[in-house]
Amino acid sequence: MCGIAGWVSYDPAEPVQRQVIDAMTRTMACRGPDDHGVWLDDRVALGHRRLAVIDPEGGSQPMTFSDGDRTVAALTYSGEVFNHRELREELTRLGHRFRTSSDTEVVLHAYLEWGEDFTERLNGMYAFALWEPRTRELLLVRDRLGIKPLYYFPLRDGLLFGSEPKAIFAHPAARPAVNSEGMAELLSFTKTPGHAVYSGMHELRPGHTLRVRQEGLRLNRYWQVEAREHTDDLDTTVGRIRDLLDDIIARQLISDVPLCTLLSGGLDSSAITALAARHLERTGDGPVRSFALDFAAHAENFQADEWRGTPDTPYGHLLARHVGADHTVVTLDPPALMDRAHREAVMRARDLPFDLGDGDTSLYLLFKAVRHQSTVALSGESADELFGGYRWIHHPDSVAAPTFPWLAPPFGTGISGPGSGPGEALIDRGLIQKIDLADYRAQRYREALAEVPHLPGVSGRERRMRELCYLHLTRFLPWMLDRKDRASMAVGLEVRVPFCDHRLVDYVFNTPWSMKTFDGREKSLLRAATRDLLPTEIADRVKAPYPTTKDPRYLEALRAELDRVTRDPDNPVLALLDRPTLTTAVTEGLSAGNGLRTSAELVLALDFWLRSYDVRLDF
Repeated sequence: MCGIAGWVSYDPAEPVQRQVIDAMTRTMACRGPDDHGVWLDDRVALGHRRLAVIDPEGGSQPMTFSDGDRTVAALTYSGEVFNHRELREELTRLGHRFRTSSDTEVVLHAYLEWGEDFTERLNGMYAFALWEPRTRELLLVRDRLGIKPLYYFPLRDGLLFGSEPKAIFAHPAARPAVNSEGMAELLSFTKTPGHAVYSGMHELRPGHTLRVRQEGLRLNRYWQVEAREHTDDLDTTVGRIRDLLDDIIARQLISDVPLCTLLSGGLDSSAITALAARHLERTGDGPVRSFALDFAAHAENFQADEWRGTPDTPYGHLLARHVGADHTVVTLDPPALMDRAHREAVMRARDLPFDLGDGDTSLYLLFKAVRHQSTVALSGESADELFGGYRWIHHPDSVAAPTFPWLAPPFGTGISGPGSGPGEALIDRGLIQKIDLADYRAQRYREALAEVPHLPGVSGRERRMRELCYLHLTRFLPWMLDRKDRASMAVGLEVRVPFCDHRLVDYVFNTPWSMKTFDGREKSLLRAATRDLLPTEIADRVKAPYPTTKDPRYLEALRAELDRVTRDPDNPVLALLDRPTLTTAVTEGLSAGNGLRTSAELVLALDFWLRSYDVRLDF
């Protein structure tokens, strides 16, 4: 995986500058530790940081195609196209000749052959920019599900783009500012497609291209989930899902560098690991390597609750023994989780403050440990969104609520009424009213519902569950994918997400809810499609969320950090906080069932963000 950046300037009085694109590209050194490069034309500068996965020797970028002395096209590319071998064969038959074995060159030639319609042929995760010197046009492209990030910032006579906001902010024309709508988006706990929080900046929507011309910008959608009638019976559906998973895993195991799986012991990660193990055994490339996360003294501190009935680690070991995986458990302790350097590395990677705290830090430290032994990892994102794994999608109250189900009672626990988020507890009530957070969420919810594709004549529960599946795929999954991308790229690890293959998404999205829950449980279809590969204990295991530490030492360290923030009267974050509730959190602590832990994590993130990014708040 890689990082890309670029600058288009159509104003001859403001030509692109080498030192500026160098600075933009340098901000993403962690995304591409293996190589870097820039390419300049009279109106464009392209930058690239490379994490070498396919053809480490031949895939340097930016990559160009020339006809004699004339450059026809230049490409800076991040991601993987998993059907690049088939595309290469087809393009070779059409007369194309290749210098490398990289998928980057395949993407470049695919565009030269099929033009902008080439996006319909790509299977993978990618974000890239392609410049045509003859027409002086730039094409930005993002994959169908938004697995790889891509941001852009229009200028008076041009445009900036980058894999991360920090690349854009390295340009003197862009400065981090957030207005009331941006703050509402930040606190909304849902991800609005195209919204980047920062004023003037946009995130290219998944499944879209952006054509940049001197006359202006043209946004085009090339993919979205569509409503299709599902005619397969249950057995055929289960078989089709298994066939798709077999093909997806086989494609995503292709790598010229060490590869592994992330194995928590849940259904999703166990299915991926078991499928990978079977394929590697057939090709003679096994055993599969797998990695898991655990916390020091977790077994001693673990207490079953309504969210998690059992710890993960024993199930990870069980699956590893079952498939013969080379399994490693990465164990973290409170000092590592609260280490300021670790926490700030995570926040710097994300470019925005979020409230996951040790949930983010532990992911970063897990990936950092994995990166010492592997460059590519397969992960289970999208299985819950696609197959219906979250508890709230099975709860009648949250299903019926007129808001995003993950924010609905009994799961929404914020202060701004039904449909609010847990991070709000320490935020000033006046600020929440000023930015009209409740109305913002309601408006975003109405917009999302208006997009849902429906079949004629479908009503009642089936119609509602289609809506909820769509909300998860388009408003919740992008948030999860962004989190995984930032934490992994911060240490130069490529994470692939097999359940995001658009063929699987297209097929499963259109299966009826009655079929997705045919055995009365969550993720019935995935369970049925992979049961033969798994121990019964894992195949029947109840969904458990990503773990957080239960160690009281962590909560005390979190309280101490919150106290540090409150003792600085000049700290800009204090203007955003509710002082009485903040005092309660500091004096009474975060472990007495007062529900303030999540908001305390957000406060610390806001503190770092305001100080480190010098953000201007325009509200």
